[in-house]
Amino acid sequence: MTELEKIAYAKSFIDQLAEGVNPLDGTPIPEGDIANNVRLSRCFFYVSDILRQVIDNGGVAPVKAIKTGGKPEFSLSAEAKEKFEISDAPIYISDIVEQLNALSGEDTLRLPTTTVTGWLAAQGFLETVVKQDGKNTKRPTAQGESIGILTEERSGMYGSYTVVLYTAEAQGFILDHLDAIIDYRVTEKMRRKEEREERKAARREEKQANDLSDFYNRPWTPEHDARLTQLFYLNITIPELAHELRRTEEGVRARLSALGLLRT
Repeated sequence: MTELEKIAYAKSFIDQLAEGVNPLDGTPIPEGDIANNVRLSRCFFYVSDILRQVIDNGGVAPVKAIKTGGKPEFSLSAEAKEKFEISDAPIYISDIVEQLNALSGEDTLRLPTTTVTGWLAAQGFLETVVKQDGKNTKRPTAQGESIGILTEERSGMYGSYTVVLYTAEAQGFILDHLDAIIDYRVTEKMRRKEEREERKAARREEKQANDLSDFYNRPWTPEHDARLTQLFYLNITIPELAHELRRTEEGVRARLSALGLLRT
């Protein structure tokens, strides 16, 4: 049995479970059985569709499209790639990305220029340098120059400046590696999302710690002092006083000293 046949066989089991049928004997699954739960049934249908996509894709799991604003992630079919017009003259990266987005159409998210330059940098074709004004910019490495990424000095009303251009060879290289660039974008979006979640969790923990600190260090009221004094004369220990009054041990000692009940 090939891998595709195994996947198809597993899908047949999932399909039967989704339809409320026992895949082992073909009998209906009882109403009260957990496998017949409507939420599980939806999950089975979802998994079945994923397996269908894997089978249709020749056994390779398709990249899950990241949805934003109702549009799927940028993609470009093989037919659309063939329509890309490679310029004989070196052009800007923005010109390349603009044509890619035009070929993709309006039904998908736009491919950002920073995604392409980010992937090129990750592969060692571009590097970040600091300009004279202190701002960062990207320049081709020796490896980048080898695939046709070049720099050119130009003059403007504010003086000379450097531009990065992509030759026909570099344009073709980007087109040939477009799938890898798309995968890079998906991975980077997932990484940034995880980082945002981690920052949110850290902020929540910090807030909880601050709230707890504020609670334990809240001002002493006459009622608090009276309760502290009462417990103190009952020979309650400092740790027990702190626990009872929801205070820190340092705070209890300081208040006892301020009330003249504890000598420091």
